[in-house]
Amino acid sequence: MNVMFSQTLSHLRHEKGISQRLAAQELGVSQALLSHYENGIREPGLAFVVKACDYYQVSADYLLGRTSDRSGPAGPAGGGDQTDPASLMRTADVLSQVCVDLCRKEPDLGLMFRRLASQLNKNLGKARTKAD
Repeated sequence: MNVMFSQTLSHLRHEKGISQRLAAQELGVSQALLSHYENGIREPGLAFVVKACDYYQVSADYLLGRTSDRSGPAGPAGGGDQTDPASLMRTADVLSQVCVDLCRKEPDLGLMFRRLASQLNKNLGKARTKAD
């Protein structure tokens, strides 16, 4: 992992005004391990990165030093434009296939997926109108 991760992790804790001990406790790691992460001695696993992002309310891209935007890139997780037509089309394709597969195995899930697909189609219609 790069130096930016260690620096950002430490900076976020200081910005929040909490001790390393408290942050470690709330993040579910030992103080020694958090210290190692903050000093670049050890690299965390994905589960810790996700916890830290949730805890400090930043995107993984920000925590990893890939962007200076705390909310991260555009998209559903990053808070950007969720009506991007290309993104919605990819989501619709994936959702459609998942729906078909799951509904074959669990017919009760069919109604839930039909509702999700319906909402996605509404958003896609809005996105197409916006693009025109």
